[in-house]
Amino acid sequence: MIAFEYKKLGILLLAVGLLCACGDSESVEDAAPQAAPVQEESTVPATDTTAAEPASPLESDPVTAIEAPNSTDEPDVPGMRRWTGDLDELKERRIVRILTVYGPGRFHLEDGQGRGIIAEMATSFENHLNQDLEKKHIRVFTIVIPVARDQLIPALLDGRGDVISAGLTITPEREGIVDFSIPASKPLNEILVTGPSAEQIDKLEDLSGKTVYLRESSSYRESVEALNERLAQAGSAPVEIETMPGSLEDDDLIEMVNAGLLPWAIVDEYKLQLWDGVFNDLVARDDLIFREGGRTAWAMRKDSPLLKASVDAFLKKNRAGTLHGNILINRYIRDFDWAANALSDEDYRRFNELQHLFQKYGEQYGIEYLFAAAQGYQESRLDQSVRSHAGAVGVMQLLPATASDKSVGIPDIHEVEPNIHAGIKYMDYLRDRYFSDPEITPQNQALLALGAYNAGPARMIRMRAKAADKGYDPNVWFDNVELVAAEDIGRETVQYVSNIFRYYLTYRMVAKQELKRVEARRAAGISDVLDP
Repeated sequence: MIAFEYKKLGILLLAVGLLCACGDSESVEDAAPQAAPVQEESTVPATDTTAAEPASPLESDPVTAIEAPNSTDEPDVPGMRRWTGDLDELKERRIVRILTVYGPGRFHLEDGQGRGIIAEMATSFENHLNQDLEKKHIRVFTIVIPVARDQLIPALLDGRGDVISAGLTITPEREGIVDFSIPASKPLNEILVTGPSAEQIDKLEDLSGKTVYLRESSSYRESVEALNERLAQAGSAPVEIETMPGSLEDDDLIEMVNAGLLPWAIVDEYKLQLWDGVFNDLVARDDLIFREGGRTAWAMRKDSPLLKASVDAFLKKNRAGTLHGNILINRYIRDFDWAANALSDEDYRRFNELQHLFQKYGEQYGIEYLFAAAQGYQESRLDQSVRSHAGAVGVMQLLPATASDKSVGIPDIHEVEPNIHAGIKYMDYLRDRYFSDPEITPQNQALLALGAYNAGPARMIRMRAKAADKGYDPNVWFDNVELVAAEDIGRETVQYVSNIFRYYLTYRMVAKQELKRVEARRAAGISDVLDP
């Protein structure tokens, strides 16, 4: 995905291979995609949405081996080539690459174009870079390259980007690795937010011996380590850190806290304002501050004084608190529909009611049942009564023709059990037929099958081949094939897969909490008859 509009200049041809990665997993589409009929020896259009394509004949063996690129090789795509250097060298190349994290409101695709606060800042920064050039018709372009959040600094240091604009907090540890611009934000506090499952915490020291949940690459980890140093000096037990997947953003953790899946989380205080009136079981503990007056900034490699000076001059007129900065914040943060993803109590009730069916057929076909349940949630919110305008039915939103095809062979999908059975069997069919290469990990087999379920196997085969051509790993979805999907299809398939992955993680936390409860009941001598 490329974050600037197509330009009628030769330089665009050098950058057209630039794709994006998806670090976030937020925002649920209002209408879930539906699976379409299986056709013998054909590629299957997986949905009734615009992401699908007409079925086309395949050769007798539809799965073509795709060789993964050597990670030590540089892809033959100029925007993806590794280079370093200060602004004068970047201007000679006429491309400045901005690393960020994909996510609604921040940087996302809409109608095939980059949208969000980072996309608009990139356009403004491009104009800033070109305002003093002598040759007005020969421009320097900015390219936004989203990556996983824990890859922001590694990608910068490795020469796969030139600046980072992703809300990075300035910390001593990071200052030893990269240079920061002037602050891009107002002062921020990192606070504890608690939910309904939290025990009483009166001061930060009460977290001694307890567990907090955060990403390894976050500034919050440094804040907890600083607290642990104080606890050690006092002879107290440290706070335990449980690392959460890098694909989760603070918004996801906040939602888990509100649902009682996590007792608490550490977040920048302003982020709770985004969910005001949506999550009503949160308590913002602004009296429990891990870091006070933190500031976010853009980052660049060490020894880049020209680039730093240019970024500083740009931010003075465009950061938070300026007219332009505040307009973008209002447009993409405060006015964004952050409530679209919220899981309700009714959603969890349906999950509990249907859990045994996902377990039964997940075990039968070797698909993790929580993964299948997450797919059902994305398709229908686990509601068997849902019908699409194209005739897709039930929890798994299958078309009757798909279910009755001999590759699935379960015609009566108007009842919830055969509906779930048919959906899981269809996923098994896609996975085993198109993604059974032993070099693909089981998780990536499932993720690629989800992409095929949504966009069609033929398109997925082409996207994997294109990913290999561009230097990505065709056997890995996140940050690889996902990038090609974002460019070729748009955000629908990208969101479809990432949403399901997020729900899967949520259901895993549900199961984990339930297991702890059962174990506690048994330890207390409470009869197993009462256990689910």
